[in-house]
Amino acid sequence: MNPWYRVVTLRHEVREGRSFSPDEFAIALEQVIAGTAPEDYRDPAQFFSRTYFTRALTDHAGMVLRRLSGRTSNTAPVLTLITQFGGGKTHTLTALYHLAKAGPGAAQLPGVSELLTEADLGAAPAARVGVFVGNAWDPSDGHETPWIDLVRQLAGEQGVAALGPTAATTPPGTEALTRAFAAANGPVLLLFDEVLNFINRYQQMADSFLAFIQNLTVAVTGTPFAAAVISLPRSQVEMTDRDLQWQERITKVVRRVGKDLIAHDESEISEVVRRRLFENLGSNRTRKRVARTYADWCFEHAALLPPEWTTVDTATSGSKGRDRLQKRFEACYPFHPSTLSVFQRKWRALSQFQQTRGALAMLAQWVSWASRDQFRQARNEPLITLGSAPLHVPGFRAVVLGQLGESRLDAAIGADLAGETARAASLDVDTEGSLRDIHRRVGTAVLFESSGGQVDRSAHLPELRFALGEPQVDTASVDNAARALEGVAFFVRKTGADGYRIHYRPTLRKVVNDRRASLDDEMDIKPAIRQLVEAEFKRGAPIPLSFFPENSSAVPESPRLRLVVADPAWEWRGGDEIEEHISNWTRERGRSPRLYPASLVWCVRKPGRELHHSVELSLAWQRVSREVSLGVLGEEFSKADRANVNNLTKEARDNARDEVWGAYRYVLVADQTAPNHLKIIDLGAGHASGSASLGGRVLAALRSEGLLNDSVGAGYVERHWPPAFREKWAWPLASLRQSFLDGSLTRLIDPDEVIRKQIGSWVANGDFGLASADPEGHDFGRLWYHQPIGQEEIAFESGVFLLTRDKAKEIQQNRATALQPPEPPDPKTEPQAQPSGVDEQPTFVDQHQAARKAILAIDGALPSEVWNRFGRKILPKLHGKEELNINIRLQAKAERSLADNLKADLTRAVEEMMLGDHLQVHLEDVPETQ
Repeated sequence: MNPWYRVVTLRHEVREGRSFSPDEFAIALEQVIAGTAPEDYRDPAQFFSRTYFTRALTDHAGMVLRRLSGRTSNTAPVLTLITQFGGGKTHTLTALYHLAKAGPGAAQLPGVSELLTEADLGAAPAARVGVFVGNAWDPSDGHETPWIDLVRQLAGEQGVAALGPTAATTPPGTEALTRAFAAANGPVLLLFDEVLNFINRYQQMADSFLAFIQNLTVAVTGTPFAAAVISLPRSQVEMTDRDLQWQERITKVVRRVGKDLIAHDESEISEVVRRRLFENLGSNRTRKRVARTYADWCFEHAALLPPEWTTVDTATSGSKGRDRLQKRFEACYPFHPSTLSVFQRKWRALSQFQQTRGALAMLAQWVSWASRDQFRQARNEPLITLGSAPLHVPGFRAVVLGQLGESRLDAAIGADLAGETARAASLDVDTEGSLRDIHRRVGTAVLFESSGGQVDRSAHLPELRFALGEPQVDTASVDNAARALEGVAFFVRKTGADGYRIHYRPTLRKVVNDRRASLDDEMDIKPAIRQLVEAEFKRGAPIPLSFFPENSSAVPESPRLRLVVADPAWEWRGGDEIEEHISNWTRERGRSPRLYPASLVWCVRKPGRELHHSVELSLAWQRVSREVSLGVLGEEFSKADRANVNNLTKEARDNARDEVWGAYRYVLVADQTAPNHLKIIDLGAGHASGSASLGGRVLAALRSEGLLNDSVGAGYVERHWPPAFREKWAWPLASLRQSFLDGSLTRLIDPDEVIRKQIGSWVANGDFGLASADPEGHDFGRLWYHQPIGQEEIAFESGVFLLTRDKAKEIQQNRATALQPPEPPDPKTEPQAQPSGVDEQPTFVDQHQAARKAILAIDGALPSEVWNRFGRKILPKLHGKEELNINIRLQAKAERSLADNLKADLTRAVEEMMLGDHLQVHLEDVPETQ
């Protein structure tokens, strides 16, 4: 389907793109009478060529013409006009003036012959016309009062004389008015416009004028061939109490014999607009094809649209209902029916809205802009929908705000709907094709359907679907766009189950955005990010943590696995300074190589500002929550908004927590085979509910990659036995431990504890043996195999070895063979010992003495260079003996300034060995004489 602006032809003044204001579509009746109005209004032929006889205009004009023809059936002597879209009150008065002045010749004017046929008249009667325009009338010589001026227009001086000499100061009675009408010698028509304006300007004449109107209605009623038409606005902007009182008084007087006529539908509106804006609507075939396509779409989605458009009564078949809707689309072309009907359905309740000239001014600028910018900005839509209104054009927006009567909406439109920085624009960045600018279009439709949030109107989803739906746009897209826009907008809010409205009062989200803008990056946001990251990693942390190190020395050296959380300012991109830092700090501490590089696990944040934004938003919500609780905010927000603050604050806080989990997704560990000696693991997207803790998530990833185990089996150690130790199949425990700590073997959370525990189990089960070297280092000394061994006896030293099962068996068998006693000699072959000549006495053992025990003690000073060997060689020989007691006293002198720190270090070391109940660390001051 072709876009509408390639089908229709606009009037030349619309194509020129001049700035349309409502006044350009207003008729000044006094200028028509004086002959000074624009030709479109002054010339009857041109006027009627631009006029569409709506039902209201046809009824009004027909009743007046019948009355002027002397017929009283189906008519009224006095008619009142209620402001309505199309055939506005002044337009109706102007049409009656031209008809009455043209008389029988009016049948040649465009559209009048159809009017006469509808009114059952052969010709239009000629009449004398008296016009009173309250905002233009002022007293002057010969026109001292409104009634004198009107009668002079009807019957000249003869008519004024018929009023009598008191008419200059007193309203004429009904008989005097009847005589004046008779002096006209023919039908008379009296037209009144802007009556209330006159009463406001000449308050001293108000009571006299009201009396005149009352007498006039009686006189016209009793006079054949006479009619009066009085326009009364339905509402008046900024009316005072006095204005309201006078309007009510005039209304009561006129409506005693008057008749109100209010009628309109969107097909009439379309015809009025077409005659004012378009030269040609293009091909009928095109109109019908577009109308049929839209009607079919509406009936396919009838359950989701407003029922008034697709409801089919029991007497109408579905095909007839579809045809009827198609005709409504045809009648409105190139406008979508909702674009025209919204002013009748919603806007007419607005006190400021000028239902004819205001709507025409908006639509004129609307189509003018679209036709001029069609190849640059306008969307290629077959019909003009509410969503295409160019709110970003200042002149058009000014007209819209003027008709809404709420200039404060300008900020709301600019913030949420119009302009490159509007909230809708941020959502529409990636929209294209049929969904191009869908969020802006939905927001614009919300503005029109909720009449700018005035008089508590709402735009409901069925209305938005009908206004914006088309064969290429599904209703779900409209629903999703409305929800998305409301979720980020500052002035669009949800109402009820499916309603939306835009209002000049901001939502809490706008206040939050203002508070967000006031946050200081260094003083508020960055400290909050660090605090949140630290709190999330500490929650249920399974291993020790180090946060945000500034240099390599800040990362402790320990065999136990440690998670190092990089500063939030660091972003992992690879191949940059951050990678170099982590690589160097993993291998070195200060200027010394690390002993345990494999014990460090780094966690670094992904690139992007999502974490920054989420924490920023959370802080802003917290500030708003505090202000609401303190009563600083509240009056300008609804109770529902205030009640929801706590929920939204919690939601923002939870989102910030989730962002920590999602941001810290890169894990780095030492790997000598990898580039830059680092292995990189991408954890992927994370969520706070996805794991017990962030540390647990990291450990799970290491286990999944085979880089971390809770324990190791004997088979794993055998498979990884170093070639250098295969000759003797003896692996020094110091080397074994270091293999777990430098990354040669799998990582363990607490290597020392796990290795000791496993070695004790292996030795007891006979999987491995444990041996210590002799003092000279030529052979193995003590051997443990297939026997229990205490973990305290397992020392990670070069002189202690893990032996393979075969090696341990070999040593054990060799030692068993060496310890076997020699076989007794054969008495037949063994020579007998010769007596020495000395009588040898047999030796008797004192049984009491054999049962006694001795106490072994080792005394003396122990040089420091043999402390380790002492523990390895001497203490095991006493293990298992009764009442083994070891008492120590280690004593050293240190500078008094350092003694306190040294005492604290020693106390901590004793506690780590769980010897706090057995050993005490003392600090004694040395006398000055020493």
